Amino acid sequence: MAISNIRYGEGVTKEIGMDLQNLGARRVCLMTDKNLSKLPPVNAVLNSLAKYGINFQIYDNVRVEPTDQSFLDAIQFAKKGEFDAYVAVGGGSVIDTCKAANLYAASPSSEFLDYVNAPIGKGKPVTVPLKPLIAVPTTSGTGSETTGVAIFDFKELKVKTGIASRAIKPTLGIIDPLHTLSMPERIVANSGFDVLCHALESYTALPYNKRSPCPSNPINRPAYQGSNPVSDVWALHALRIVAKYLKRAIRNPEDREARANMHLASAFAGIGFGNAGVHLCHGMSYPISGLVKTYKPKDYNVDHSLVPHGLSVVLTSPAVFAFTAQIHPERHLEAAEILGADIRTARIKDAGLILADTLRKFLFDLNVDDGLAAIGYSKADIPALVKGTLPQERVTKLSPRPQTEEDLSALFEASMKLY
Repeated sequence: MAISNIRYGEGVTKEIGMDLQNLGARRVCLMTDKNLSKLPPVNAVLNSLAKYGINFQIYDNVRVEPTDQSFLDAIQFAKKGEFDAYVAVGGGSVIDTCKAANLYAASPSSEFLDYVNAPIGKGKPVTVPLKPLIAVPTTSGTGSETTGVAIFDFKELKVKTGIASRAIKPTLGIIDPLHTLSMPERIVANSGFDVLCHALESYTALPYNKRSPCPSNPINRPAYQGSNPVSDVWALHALRIVAKYLKRAIRNPEDREARANMHLASAFAGIGFGNAGVHLCHGMSYPISGLVKTYKPKDYNVDHSLVPHGLSVVLTSPAVFAFTAQIHPERHLEAAEILGADIRTARIKDAGLILADTLRKFLFDLNVDDGLAAIGYSKADIPALVKGTLPQERVTKLSPRPQTEEDLSALFEASMKLY
C-alpha cells in the first residue's frame, strides 16, 4: 500500500517555500498551465517562493489533456534546467506532466517508451532515484497528488496511455481548499465525476487475491493491485462524500464546505484507486478522449477539441456497472444505496440495473450530455473505440468480469444515449 504524504487545510500553500527550504532545494521547477498561471493558486505559490528566497524557473506550457509531444516538451525543459525539486500547481494534467518530467530528467539515457505502460511501451520498472515533487492540486478530480500514475494521449495511435509506478508519486500533496474556489461549474462537475468513478471502479475491481501470477520480484508488482481491504475503506468514504457534496459544489461556487470536502474526496479516492486500480469506465474513456472530433466543453478555455477526462469516464458508467454487477452484486448494491437508491426491497440479481439507474438520475440532475452521441460519436465509431480500448490491459484486466470485443461494442452502443 503506497500513498504520498498529504497536508490539508485552508491556506497551507503558504508553507511551500519553507518545505523547499527544508529540502535544501537550490533550483526548483514550477509547472503549471497558461490559464492557471494568472490565477490565485499560482500566485499563492509564487508569493511563498519569493518570501523564502527560493530560486525557481516556471514552465507554464502544460497542455490540458497532455499528449506524448507535450510531455516531451516538459521533459526537455526539465533536463535542461538540472532541477533538484519540482512543484506542480494545477489539475491532473499539470501534476502528471511534472511526474513525467521528473522521471525522465532523472533517467536521461532512457527512451520515452521505456517506462510507458505495456503493450504500447516497454513498462520497465523505475530503478533511478527521483527528485522531490510537491503537488498542489487546483481541481477536485484526479487525485494525482496521491498516485504513481501519469496519463497522456499517444497521438500516433489516437489512444490514451500512461506511466504507472510507485516511484513517480509526489513526495507531498498540498490540499488547500481555497484553490477550488476559482473552478468554474463544469470543471467542478467533470472533475467530480472522475472522483465518483475512481471510487466505484476501485471498490468493484477484481480482488487483489484473485489476480495471478504473483510477480517474481516485488519491484514488478503493479501499482494497480485490485480491490483490497485498505483501498475499500478510502473508496467507500470518497463515495459517501461525493453523494453528499458534489451537487452542492457544482451548483453553488460559494459553498466552501462542499468544495473543501470534494477536494478531500479527490485525494481519498486517489488513495483508493492508486492502489486498487480502476477498470472499464477508465479503459473505455481513453479512446473517447483520444478520438475526439470537434467537441469543446463549456467552461474550458482551450484552443483544441477535447472531452474532459471525468466526462469521458462517467458517460459509460451506467452501462459498465450494469455489466460488471453479476460479479459481487452486493458491492454494486451498496454503492447504489450510498448514492441515494432505496434498496430495502431490492433483489440482489437487479444490483446492476439499480446502480445504472441511480447513476443516470444523478447525471440527469446535473445536466450531463446525453451519452456519447451528444459529444460527437455515432455507431460508426464503435469499432475504432473498441480498438482503442484493447491496449488498455493495465485497467481492463482489473474488471471483475472479463470482456470480449463484442462485450465492449455492446457497452459503447449502450452508452450512445443515457436518458
